[in-house]
Amino acid sequence: MAEPRSHEADLVVVGAGLAGMTAAREAVASGASVVVVEARDRVGGRVLNHDIGGGAVVELGGQWIGPTQDRLAALAGELGVGTFPTHDEGENVIDYAGSLRRYTGTIPRINPLVLLDVQRAQHKLNRLARRVPLEAPWRASDAARLDAQTAATWMRRNLVTRAGRALLELGIEAVWAAEPEEMSLLHVLFYIRSAGSLEILFDTAGGAQQDRFVGGSQLVPLRLAERLGGERLVLGAPVRRIEHGPDGVAIHADGTLARGRRAIVALAPTLAGRIAYDPPLPGYRDQLTQRMPLGTVGKCMAIYDEPFWRAEGLSGQATSDTGPVKLTYDNSPPGGAPGVLLGFLEGRHARELGRLPADKRRSAVLDCFVRLFGPRAGRPDAYVERLWADEEWSRGCYGCHMPTGAWTSYGPALREPIGPLHWAGAECATVWNGYMDGAVRSGEQAAREALERI
Repeated sequence: MAEPRSHEADLVVVGAGLAGMTAAREAVASGASVVVVEARDRVGGRVLNHDIGGGAVVELGGQWIGPTQDRLAALAGELGVGTFPTHDEGENVIDYAGSLRRYTGTIPRINPLVLLDVQRAQHKLNRLARRVPLEAPWRASDAARLDAQTAATWMRRNLVTRAGRALLELGIEAVWAAEPEEMSLLHVLFYIRSAGSLEILFDTAGGAQQDRFVGGSQLVPLRLAERLGGERLVLGAPVRRIEHGPDGVAIHADGTLARGRRAIVALAPTLAGRIAYDPPLPGYRDQLTQRMPLGTVGKCMAIYDEPFWRAEGLSGQATSDTGPVKLTYDNSPPGGAPGVLLGFLEGRHARELGRLPADKRRSAVLDCFVRLFGPRAGRPDAYVERLWADEEWSRGCYGCHMPTGAWTSYGPALREPIGPLHWAGAECATVWNGYMDGAVRSGEQAAREALERI
């Protein structure tokens, strides 16, 4: 067996997603030496571009940026990565109670009593979220009570209409890629507070889905990698074991040994928990990682010669209470061609269709597109998809969520360093938790903490 390549640095970063690459950037800017070790053969983590020809790309992973996502915006601006608005012109479509309706704005034309029910519930959730401390959700007033119930339990008690519960459930699935019964209410409230409001999480214009990146979101980590330099980046090297102690860290990866004074593990907590540590991590930290599952999502795109729905007065945005695709967007490049319809499989539907053969899953997705946008949607020139739960070094998307009892029992372990080990990633962020902006903020914060101790 060949001797592993050896690297020495002040700081070793495990993971070359946005958090890890941002942490490395901070370290270099502060004059520290750094090496980044990544399991994949690319940078970006859950951010990934896909070439669709003619110089155009679509994003198979995280793609949007919205108002108040200031750290991601600043980083993209520094790297020369521009943005353009998500296509939002024309009428939206809602597939509800067995019929299709077209509407403009954010409020569909359905039973006003149902809409009032949903609006009241959103207002209550926003009000409750304002009481959750971002740095320590477990210290919220009534934290134990909020953490003892699921979002589904709260919805059954606070929405009076079945249709209202179905619509709010659709929104929750779209944000967390999980079902309301899988998540603690306290976690949902923390997430809402982290973004600012439930409306910001849901909306396109003025919300988290407002803009996209010219050239695709993966351009941000790719340009970070260019500036970092190849000598500081080790790809295709899954980390298997981390030795840590007063003298520093030794990162054992396939074909690579990286030693440093401190390390930042910039992985989703559940993946960080799969690494072997010597000495083993405290049970408190390890049990946290057992309670932070990733969401289940399939991102499916049909590509056409043109966005034909625009000529028909449609925005490309649709919601459905039937599914399996419950949410769609116009995902065409900035110039408008080719036309790209994006459909999400989330939560239960993603788990069910993820087990089907690819051709049957494609047919199910295209059937939804036909129902929403007409027969032409069933004849794409190409089709691409990404099932993130099947990706070996991701095992889910968009981010992790907390079940009942996890925040109040294990919350302090999420960000607390253990010896020379620091934790980073979108799930560690206090602001825009679970989003690309949160990943950037987390990487910056972890680097500052590690460099202070170096």
